Amino acid sequence: MPEKISAMLRKLCFCVCAFIVAVNSACANDLKEIRERGVLRHLGVPYANFVTGSGDGLDVEIVQLFARHLGVRYEFVQSTWGDVIGDLTGKEIRFKPTVQTIGSRPVRGDIIANGMTILPSRQKVVDFSDPTFPSAVWLLARPDAQAKPIKPSGDREFDIKATKAVMKTGTTFVMDNSCLDPTLYDLEGKGLKLKRFTGSTVINDIVPAMLKRESDMTLLDVPDVLLALELWPGQIKVIGPISGEQRMAAGFRKDSPELREAFNVFLADIKKDGTYMRLVKKYFRVAPRYLPEYFRDIPTGK
Repeated sequence: MPEKISAMLRKLCFCVCAFIVAVNSACANDLKEIRERGVLRHLGVPYANFVTGSGDGLDVEIVQLFARHLGVRYEFVQSTWGDVIGDLTGKEIRFKPTVQTIGSRPVRGDIIANGMTILPSRQKVVDFSDPTFPSAVWLLARPDAQAKPIKPSGDREFDIKATKAVMKTGTTFVMDNSCLDPTLYDLEGKGLKLKRFTGSTVINDIVPAMLKRESDMTLLDVPDVLLALELWPGQIKVIGPISGEQRMAAGFRKDSPELREAFNVFLADIKKDGTYMRLVKKYFRVAPRYLPEYFRDIPTGK
């Protein structure tokens, strides 16, 4: 009996210690603790010109300036699209068929910033900042593909239906658990030839794969479309919209409200003083021309 009691006490002690560690870990990453630690860990996935993979990018420079604003050291922590939310929250999360927490994992960062689109499923586990960039999902094709660009009608819903109809002319790259997930746009079970992009976890590689004739078309979000038009002039054609307007933002744990609020104040300040637009023009030169409504009232950087 004493041995059983001793074993139970050890187990109870272990559970209490684990609980304390978990609580401390969860509470040690809001604004006050980050300032005490002296470092802001930026979780990022190489994607478009938000995180280039070469030490710079729109979101990289924004978070570097935010770290300097807080008076702490900046640290970049590279992740993947499949891991980045878990690296932030410390939870293993399954998004299909419903959002579920299925385990735990180490917390590796304090803020996600890599052109992440605000999606309802992500909002259940992450709190987003104010928007950092506009987006939407469009359909692209190779010039020799049968698909033809739609004629814009001025009615977004009508144009989306017309674009989806064009998808019946060939195969289309999609990517699960991303803004290119076909379930977000009611594309499953419609008789379309959807091809899961599995050659890489990096969205940047989809257009080159399409140009190698691995698919006739691909879904792509607007920031990537803008870069693709510059990188492969005359080699791709924009068919039409698959989604309405979307927004990208930085992601925070739900127990980091002060850090998120500090970022929102900082973001508003760099938009007012022109710093934000200077960075936008550096990394997405044509964005203000293609997306004028979003950028119209933001002061221009010098």
